[in-house]
Amino acid sequence: MSDDKPRIMLVEDEMHLARGICFNLEQDGYAVSHFDKGEAALESLRVDRFNLIILDVMLPGMDGFQICKLMRGMDSRVPILMLTARSEDTDRVSGLESGADDYLTKPFNLAEFLLRVKGMLRRSSWYRPEPVEEGYKFGINEVFLLSYRAKTAQGEIDLTEMEVRVLSLFFQRETQVIPRGELLESVWGYSSDAETRTLDNFVVRLRKYFERDPSRPVYFQTVRSVGYRFSRTGS
Repeated sequence: MSDDKPRIMLVEDEMHLARGICFNLEQDGYAVSHFDKGEAALESLRVDRFNLIILDVMLPGMDGFQICKLMRGMDSRVPILMLTARSEDTDRVSGLESGADDYLTKPFNLAEFLLRVKGMLRRSSWYRPEPVEEGYKFGINEVFLLSYRAKTAQGEIDLTEMEVRVLSLFFQRETQVIPRGELLESVWGYSSDAETRTLDNFVVRLRKYFERDPSRPVYFQTVRSVGYRFSRTGS
């Protein structure tokens, strides 16, 4: 196994599906570690580092939402893609609230799945390391993109890789309206015409972190029928 291959953890108890996913990911040049129980995956995460975790919701023992929360406590940055057989919006929201960065509903298209994996593994390129990292301030918040952390009204929080990508783009394009399709393409690697609630649920997550009243946001603003705009001054 080559050390320079991106390492993917797959947590999936349907053996038919797991074999197919492993085969196709390995054909695409990834090193895959497969686990059929969340508890075994957590044990591995204590000693190993991964570039991406693919996590099924319906698992024996603890479900994927519980496992995801525990994984976030162990590794706050790693991108997590949840697989769910359920199509209800509440399950997608639950996945994103438990710390996942995206979801796919089964049965899914293989080409779309591989594109999603590729998009989530792409490294952020919107910022360059500085000798001394300066925080990006807005309101009472301060975000440190390089060290994946932020100071908020709730105290200091750790940020995921995908949260840093979204924030980087918002900060770089401050006051500009960014179309939904561009955000999905730049951050998650979606095709620009994709239909998904991932972005909207993700913005809800950022508002919970940074807005004084998440139901009346001033920094992360919705521009109806177009996309989102970040305003540092809240105007």
